[in-house]
Amino acid sequence: MHAVSSNGANIPALGFGTFRMSAAEVLRILPEALRLGFRHVDTAQAYGNEAEVGEAIHASGIPRADIFVTTKVWVDKYRHDAFIASVDESLKKLRTDHVDLLLLHWPGGSDVPMAERIGTLNEVRKAGKVRHIGISNFNTAQMEEATRLSEAPIATNQVEYHPYLDQTKLLQTARRLGMSLTAYYAMANGKVPADPLLADIGARHGKTAAQVALRWLVQQPDVVVLSKTATQARLKENFSIFDFALTREEMAAIRQLARPDGRIVNPAGLAPEWDV
Repeated sequence: MHAVSSNGANIPALGFGTFRMSAAEVLRILPEALRLGFRHVDTAQAYGNEAEVGEAIHASGIPRADIFVTTKVWVDKYRHDAFIASVDESLKKLRTDHVDLLLLHWPGGSDVPMAERIGTLNEVRKAGKVRHIGISNFNTAQMEEATRLSEAPIATNQVEYHPYLDQTKLLQTARRLGMSLTAYYAMANGKVPADPLLADIGARHGKTAAQVALRWLVQQPDVVVLSKTATQARLKENFSIFDFALTREEMAAIRQLARPDGRIVNPAGLAPEWDV
């Protein structure tokens, strides 16, 4: 598996995401993911499963330095003192003295000035609690603002990204600023596995539609993708995307699947005004 280098962070291109995974599911499937070779794990305070993520990593026997761990601060913890307490709580739950990447979970839902949020991100990094800092669900203007306000480089912007959602503007901005995009919802809420074009392309390579979509994402420069599953068979499928490559024509054909109503995640009060 290759890593994506973005503003000093070397992020494994394929991550294991834990959004909407119960504690029991994490304890059952994350150990299998680590055994299989996943070395990038994504969680968040809001997911309610950091403790189980920490337990699985601790019990894996894999050196902590070999696993890239991302977590996020929720919007109600953006005030300085609450922010620090949230990070300390995350570290305790994750059974580690640092996380590799810490993100602001959403730009909305808080009246705390962006300068204060970014300032505290930098503070916990200086304290050694965080190796790299990033953002999530930011539009291009907010990416620019975060970069201006931050002393340390912003490593990534974690956003919804799949074949039905055109993120060209965000990706162009990320590249100009030296950061990556980390894609979540890669399966587009179950639309991807049933897509005829993706299935047809997959058949040419001996792969599934889901593998084609994941490959399409990681084959783009500066893109990291999070995969998520609670089943062991699908876990192996998701991991097996580095032994084939899509042609330029196939990449372009998949890009044509994007449509104006392709966005799935858009919570009122949290989401920004998205780039058109």
